[in-house]
Amino acid sequence: MTWTVRDKTVLVTGATSGIGLETSVELARHGARVVLVGRDPERTQAAVETVRARAGVEPVHLLCDFSRQASIRALAKAYADRFDRLDVLVDNAGAVNLRRRLTEDGIETTFAVNHLGYFLLTNLLLDLIVASTPARVVVVASINHRSGTLDFDDLGFARGYSAMKAYGRSKLANVLFATELARRLAGTGVTVNSVHPGAIDTNIWSAAPALLRPVIRLFMRREFISIEEGAGAVVQLAESPDLEGVTGCYFERRTAVPPAPLAQDPVVAARLWDVSAELVGLG
Repeated sequence: MTWTVRDKTVLVTGATSGIGLETSVELARHGARVVLVGRDPERTQAAVETVRARAGVEPVHLLCDFSRQASIRALAKAYADRFDRLDVLVDNAGAVNLRRRLTEDGIETTFAVNHLGYFLLTNLLLDLIVASTPARVVVVASINHRSGTLDFDDLGFARGYSAMKAYGRSKLANVLFATELARRLAGTGVTVNSVHPGAIDTNIWSAAPALLRPVIRLFMRREFISIEEGAGAVVQLAESPDLEGVTGCYFERRTAVPPAPLAQDPVVAARLWDVSAELVGLG
C-alpha cells in the first residue's frame, strides 16, 4: 500500500510557532490526526485554534517542557495512555540560549532541549513507533551542524560557551542521533531521517544577543525562506510516498546530501548514543 498520512497519528513537538505549527497545519490538512506539543498552555491553545481555523480539524494537544526530563517522561506517558500507535514522530522542539544555563537535571540547556529532548522522547515512544510500522521519525536538525564540535569531556561547554557553538553542537547531535537510530531500526519498517528545513527567521533566534540579531538578519536575509517553504521540507519527509524505505539520510531542504564528516562517523554516533542514554537514565 502506498504511504499516506491520511488517518495516521502524527506527534509534532515544538508545535506552537514557526515550522512546528506550519507542519501541523499542513499534515492536518492532508488528513493526519495531529497531536501538538507545546510548553506554554496559552500558546499551545492558540496553536490548536490556528490548526482548527486553517485545517478544519481539532488537533489534540499535550504539554511538555523539554528542559525537564521529568516533563518529557510525563509527555510520553500521557501520549501512550491516550494512543495505541504513533505513525510519525516529528522531533522539532528547540532553543538557543544566550547565556549558559543548566537544567534542573544539571545539563547545559541547549544540549538538553535540542538533543536530549529528542533522544529521550523518541526512545520512550519507540515501542509504539515500531508497533505502528510502517512508521517514520523526522528529526529537525540544521545546516549549523556543519560547524558543530563534540567534546565528550565537556559536552555542556563549561569552558568557552557561546550560544552558536552550543547550538551547532546540539544540531550535530541531532544528525548523529538520527543516523544511529536508523541503523538500530534497520529492517523494522521504521525510517529515520534528519532535515535542515532552510534558514528561517523564526522565534528561535530571539535568544540571540540583541546586537547579533540584526547581523543575523543582514547576512542571512538572502538565505531566509518562508516558514511555509521550511515546513514543506519537514512535511515531505513525513508524508511523501517517494521516500518509503529511505532511512538514515540527512536532507537540506528537500534534497538528501552528505552531512558533515563528523556526522558520518559511526563510532562517534555510537558513543554519543551511549552517553546520551546515561544522561537521561535509559539502560
